[in-house]
Amino acid sequence: MTMATRLAVLGSPIEHSKSPPLHLAAYERLGLDWRYDAIEVRSGELAGFLGRVRADADAAWRGLSLTMPLKHEVLEHLDGADRLVELARAANTVRFAEDGTLQGFNTDVGGIVRALGEAGLERVHRGVLIGGGATASSALVAMAELGAVEVDAVVRNPDRAIGVEELGRRLGLVVHVRPLAELADAASADLVVSTVPGGSDLGAVPSAPLTTSALLLDVAYDPWPSRLAAGWLDRGGRVVHGVGMLLHQALLQVRIFVSGDPFEPLPDEEAVLDVMRRSL
Repeated sequence: MTMATRLAVLGSPIEHSKSPPLHLAAYERLGLDWRYDAIEVRSGELAGFLGRVRADADAAWRGLSLTMPLKHEVLEHLDGADRLVELARAANTVRFAEDGTLQGFNTDVGGIVRALGEAGLERVHRGVLIGGGATASSALVAMAELGAVEVDAVVRNPDRAIGVEELGRRLGLVVHVRPLAELADAASADLVVSTVPGGSDLGAVPSAPLTTSALLLDVAYDPWPSRLAAGWLDRGGRVVHGVGMLLHQALLQVRIFVSGDPFEPLPDEEAVLDVMRRSL
């Protein structure tokens, strides 16, 4: 009997995830009878889950998508990682190689770059980053790839943002860590990327120069619009929906799960992307 090819998205909370319909739409279009589930895995539980996967003789596990809070936690379990994982020190994708090793990838960076390109933004000089977690690290790398030279990292607790400053140095960026309250006095920018949960109260209203000059990418997509996006739109600003990043990072994950290479286009990729988009 042929073993079922399995994939899953892991994280906590996970019930809101749109990854299963995205991936299943892609595999159906590609003619692949693959299973993709959403599985609740909390911080500290990843090692046990990976152990059970390796012991599962009844399924052929091909890969995993990872969300909060596992993107940092997975690093110690990887046998290899791509350049973006090494830069951001965060992996959102794991592929099980044929020899049993775990290969880590970061498709969040590419997802951000592609979503912004779709919205017409292909170059950034000055950016603002809201939040300091794993996705924020990927967003900072994406800004660097788009040419940014200066970024304000706006966080609740600047004392905990040492990693963001250190990443900025490795990327050749000037990163200024600021408290959230300073959003009210922020200068103009090309891009703002928010990585905080959609229902978060930032405790400050972003300044008029910022909202009128910068494109906002809010990676939160449930609920939508987020509190930040709703206020941005009310003040006449431009906003990119968080599902854009989700869609494009998922397409790169599908490439990885199919071929092992995030740069190898899928057969009839435009049609695959179309059915993924419509699944949302």
